[in-house]
Amino acid sequence: MPSPDIDVGRVYDPRRPDRLRVLVDRLWPRGLRKDAADLDRWAKDVAPSNELRSWYGHAPERFDEFARRYRAELTEPERAQALDDLRAWQDGRGLTLLTATRDPSASHATVLAEVLAARPRRP
Repeated sequence: MPSPDIDVGRVYDPRRPDRLRVLVDRLWPRGLRKDAADLDRWAKDVAPSNELRSWYGHAPERFDEFARRYRAELTEPERAQALDDLRAWQDGRGLTLLTATRDPSASHATVLAEVLAARPRRP
């Protein structure tokens, strides 16, 4: 469960007041013009690998294994640094992690919100 300071939503949803909006998908959402996107940041480096994303395919029966594998990917140096950068940028402010996925509750954004809420920044 994400923390009260971090929530998850769809990139097509309207902005909640006083919250930063960060797109965490590796690919730009279909049908959304970049100049029309209401984003504060695009953090594509924290997204799952293309291989993991393709393997998962949003199959509900694979979600638990997907979440385990994605958490492991987030420990890889490049993604761990991108995660630390996101934590530092957030700096205690309210944050909405955005995805184009139809069901954000079964997406990498939910896993990412749990990771951000559970772990402090690396020194």
